Amino acid sequence: MSDLIDDPVPGENAHEYTVSEISGAVKRVLEGEFGRVRVKGEVGRVFVARSGHLYFDIKDDRSVLASVAWKGQVARLTVKPEEGMEVVATGRLTTFGSQSKYQLTVEEIRPAGVGALMAMLEKRKKALAAEGLFDDARKRPLPYLPEVIGVVTSPSGAVIRDILHRLRDRFPRKVLIWPVAVQGDRCAPEVARAIEGFNRLTPGGALPRPDLLIVARGGGSIEDLWGFNEEIVARAAAASEIPLISAVGHETDTTLIDYVSDRRAPTPTAAAEIAVPVRMELQAWLSQQEARLDRAMAEAVARRRQRLADVSRALPRPEALVGQARQRLDYATAGLPRALTALVERRRGRLNEAAVHLRPAVLRRSVAQRKADTDRLAARLGPALDRLRRDKDRGYRTVAARLRGSVLDRDLARQNDLFTRTVRRLSAAGSAQVAGWAARLEALERLRQSLGYRETLKRGYAVVRGEAGVVTRKAEAEAASGLEIEFADGRLAIGGGGKPAKRKGPEEKPEQGSLF
Repeated sequence: MSDLIDDPVPGENAHEYTVSEISGAVKRVLEGEFGRVRVKGEVGRVFVARSGHLYFDIKDDRSVLASVAWKGQVARLTVKPEEGMEVVATGRLTTFGSQSKYQLTVEEIRPAGVGALMAMLEKRKKALAAEGLFDDARKRPLPYLPEVIGVVTSPSGAVIRDILHRLRDRFPRKVLIWPVAVQGDRCAPEVARAIEGFNRLTPGGALPRPDLLIVARGGGSIEDLWGFNEEIVARAAAASEIPLISAVGHETDTTLIDYVSDRRAPTPTAAAEIAVPVRMELQAWLSQQEARLDRAMAEAVARRRQRLADVSRALPRPEALVGQARQRLDYATAGLPRALTALVERRRGRLNEAAVHLRPAVLRRSVAQRKADTDRLAARLGPALDRLRRDKDRGYRTVAARLRGSVLDRDLARQNDLFTRTVRRLSAAGSAQVAGWAARLEALERLRQSLGYRETLKRGYAVVRGEAGVVTRKAEAEAASGLEIEFADGRLAIGGGGKPAKRKGPEEKPEQGSLF
């Protein structure tokens, strides 16, 4: 009997778990034991998925903890993890059953002390410097006297009061304030949006675009000023087309925006002093320059007057300059009658010489010679024309022998067809052009009627005319013995003594100023 029953195997009666049951049990134990935890370590590999989730490692010298920040949590993180950064991460431990892993779901990240912040700051500074954002060549000069100054700061702090007070004392200017948070999680995005918003304003618009920007904040710890060390703020300041002065903290405080700005001020008050000159000093300088200009002009006029006097003494008297010319004119006047007489005599001699060759007998011989030549050429002309006609006739007959009627008919039919098509196209084009001209003429006529002065009369205006034409002044109306007033629906005569001016055409515009 004992041979029919096998001996029991040790542990064979233990409960069998599924993989999901084991994974769920581990998840419950892990999350129940730890719950919300804070983990300090160095950030290792960082990966941003296309879905927006952020995956990174937190490690120490012996172990690595996988961490994840979901897309909605990434937007709320005040500090983005970077490789090599010492951080303190707050979140919940959970498991990833599909890969038998556990991980930290991060809800908040803080740098692990000031040392970590400074290391991260140095890393950002080197990266931005490598891109050339700190180069002096890209920094723009500040306007000497800006019309509008944009200030990015907190509206409730002492900083804005100090800036406004200093501007009012030195040189009052228009100031546009963009209120922002100057510390905390909202600081960096609000400051970046403010800089970009000022740059998007239209120059000369209803809300004018500033000529100069001041980004200001009072002093504080490195944590308080950290918003101005964010990369988004530095890049917004570097991309600003408006010259920018950074005035963040006290003189010993330095942030990333100080390196990319066009000018750094040690304090907000100093930024206001850099932005505008002192009006009284400028007025005094202008007065000095005006006095110097007056003195220089007076000295220049005196020098020119003295030089003119010196030069005038070296010039001869006017009588000496024109005396010889007057004498030559007298001599020429005295010899003019003799010269005219001699000229007439010479012309008469030349006329007599020419008259010798113009006798009637000489002319008759010349005419007879020309007539004989003409008769001789006329006798030769008839035979020459006969020969030419016979040559042309033989040529035409030769060409006619080569021509065939069918070829000519085919060519004529082709030319007639081409001519017919051309006539149709020209007719269609002409009709379209005439229709277009008619439409344009009709549109111009409607425009002329809408711009005529009678359309203005329909809106309650009138034209006043007197004897001399359209009356545009009160004095002309008082002096007129009779007036004629034209309304939209007719004309009205006032007073019988005067004759109204000649009426213009139905759509002719009256002179300017005749409507009331």
